[in-house]
Amino acid sequence: MPDISMVRPFPASAVPQWDFATDVAIIGFGATGACAAIEARTAGARVLLFERSSGSGGASALSGGEIYIGGGTDAQRAAGFDDTVEDFTAYLKLAGGPCVDEAKCELYGREALDHYQWLKDQGVPYRGNFLPGKHIEPTDDSTLIWSGSEAAAPFCHAARPAPRGHVIQHVGWGGGRPLVNILEARARDLGTEFHCDARAVALITDGARVCGAVVRIDNTNRFVRATKGVVLATGGFVFNDAMRRKYCPDSFRVNSPIGDKDDGIGIELGVSVGGDAIHMDQFFTTCPWTMPESHAYGVFVNRAGQRFINEDCYHGRVSRCAVDQDGGKVYLLLDMAHFVQPLDLAGITIAGTGNTWEEVEAELDMAPGTLSATMAVYNTHARAGRDPLFDKQVPILTPLDQAPFVALELNFATSYFSFFTLGGLRTSTDGEVLDRQGQPIAGLYAAGRCTSGLPAWGHGYSSGMSLADCTFFGRQAGKAAAA
Repeated sequence: MPDISMVRPFPASAVPQWDFATDVAIIGFGATGACAAIEARTAGARVLLFERSSGSGGASALSGGEIYIGGGTDAQRAAGFDDTVEDFTAYLKLAGGPCVDEAKCELYGREALDHYQWLKDQGVPYRGNFLPGKHIEPTDDSTLIWSGSEAAAPFCHAARPAPRGHVIQHVGWGGGRPLVNILEARARDLGTEFHCDARAVALITDGARVCGAVVRIDNTNRFVRATKGVVLATGGFVFNDAMRRKYCPDSFRVNSPIGDKDDGIGIELGVSVGGDAIHMDQFFTTCPWTMPESHAYGVFVNRAGQRFINEDCYHGRVSRCAVDQDGGKVYLLLDMAHFVQPLDLAGITIAGTGNTWEEVEAELDMAPGTLSATMAVYNTHARAGRDPLFDKQVPILTPLDQAPFVALELNFATSYFSFFTLGGLRTSTDGEVLDRQGQPIAGLYAAGRCTSGLPAWGHGYSSGMSLADCTFFGRQAGKAAAA
């Protein structure tokens, strides 16, 4: 019998016996896999779902349960926001930057409202109210929040701003777990058959078609026949150091990976049969500096005392641009009108204080006339309501001139910069895994963080995009596989 390996397919002709037979086999039991199972079962297909852990979860269950939805939801309209499909779609494309998949943005832009209703139909509850201000996620059961850079430049000039983060009704942080529970219950009610503690180790091919998978259960290789297709829903590769060194070395600048066994297995399985892995250098990161909100009024500078971003944009965009700076750290400058002690979990320390910006500059051991000049220019223009360098918007644009002043240090090695990978398999809008020529690989589908989807660019990410991507395109993959 040929060796079983994740880096090359196992031929169907060498299968000694089929231990399982189904129409659709799904690998991974987070929100992506659950949504794929729901749609495949709704379409009448037999579904087996295999999960390497002892139960459902994945990175989805570690999230805040926030899904990025726009185009005029009930919560948006009730709060007075007249969001349109056109503005929503334009923002999605801007957020994708140079990595954008325009076809996915356009499809999701058109279908997001129906997807929102679909989530409700599965039993996902939403209170329906709007929570103003800048938040990582609500700690009450509020629904609608600003969760991206919608109101910040350059996005606000190309797409009319509106809040689009829709959070499951849940008190406290961590709404992802109850979201996955609801989707799991729905998939079970529809007759999905689940096998946990089952790790996929290879895909099986019959000629050019993927016709099954090898899964390891109780240290024994079991052969799964999937007559219609295999759906990969295995997450990213944040816990695979070898893949990160090869594809995403900049992610080693930060230190707090987020995921659940995200070791890139789905990507490697897809590549083993000719799938194209794209934008593998992209990753999301954030240091929760927006807690408290008043810190958005501050000014970020690098080790040379120079600004590099408009500080009113999404905290993940600020952090991703910060990690691009040389020197291993950046500083957040505040005056007493806006300083609040950061949360301990942020790992942010006070690096310098002073009654003038020159004194802060000296405490940070910066060259005279660097940081102080930066703040002189910033304050002069802020008093006139302008930011000609980075286009920070009023009212968050305000002079920092109420002494004493403070510089907070965000150190890439010791501050809490959480991160996860964004690159992955290239897929069609139907979830088909594509080869390097852009052609579908027969019988193979994928969605979620093992693909490059809506959240394709680390500098443009918005909270809720990953769950939007995995739930919607998980559905697409499930429907396509069942068909």
